[in-house]
Amino acid sequence: MRTVAISCLFLFVASDSKGQSPEPPISDTRLSVSTLLREDIFAGWRASDMDRLARAEKNIELLLRMRPNQKPDLLAWKGSATMYRAVLAHEAGKSGKFDSLHSKALTLFAEARKLGPARSAVAAVVGGTYALFADRLPEKHRPTAWADSYTSYKVLWSQQSQVLEKLPLHTRGELLAGLAQSSQRTGRSKELDIYLDKILTLLPDTRYARVAKSWKEDPEFAARSNISCKYCHKPGRLSAKLAALKGK
Repeated sequence: MRTVAISCLFLFVASDSKGQSPEPPISDTRLSVSTLLREDIFAGWRASDMDRLARAEKNIELLLRMRPNQKPDLLAWKGSATMYRAVLAHEAGKSGKFDSLHSKALTLFAEARKLGPARSAVAAVVGGTYALFADRLPEKHRPTAWADSYTSYKVLWSQQSQVLEKLPLHTRGELLAGLAQSSQRTGRSKELDIYLDKILTLLPDTRYARVAKSWKEDPEFAARSNISCKYCHKPGRLSAKLAALKGK
């Protein structure tokens, strides 16, 4: 079984007529490393723009030298990009390359969690990476991937559950969707029902709610579909952030 994991793949719109975006201003310390890297990495995932993905990977290395205090977050993003490359290698039938990249990604994730066990960015990147790609891994690796995803989302839940209703739609939805999906994939049926009910209550009339309703009605559909990334990050957030900073 291969689930179509990235439901938001086709939302990507190139930021200019040549399909390129400006070089992220990585020297601007007012911007978080996630803000600087996210759009290029998502362009790789959404539009198979490997030039943008490679640029993000290059900037990760630069930022590791420039911002050593952000190393946990940067290693998580590096692991995420590497895991995506591992998935592509697997789907291309390159088992040796997959094994090497997958092992590297796991090492990066492990180091990121060791250095920043309670950092929300690490938990979000690791959990979200698996929410998107765990079902595209070789079957033998999926149980561990989904277990890691569940653990990561529980870290976020411990930090955000008390303010859940105040969070933006995307943040609230992706947290509950990640918990629901990782619970479903790891056989936690009672927790799955809890999170689906929360989605229906807190996110009515959204894409999350529509999928949650379908999952409750048809458990077999839940096993082969994805509830996350229904309101995914759109391109242009970095430009908007820069414009806001200029106005201050």
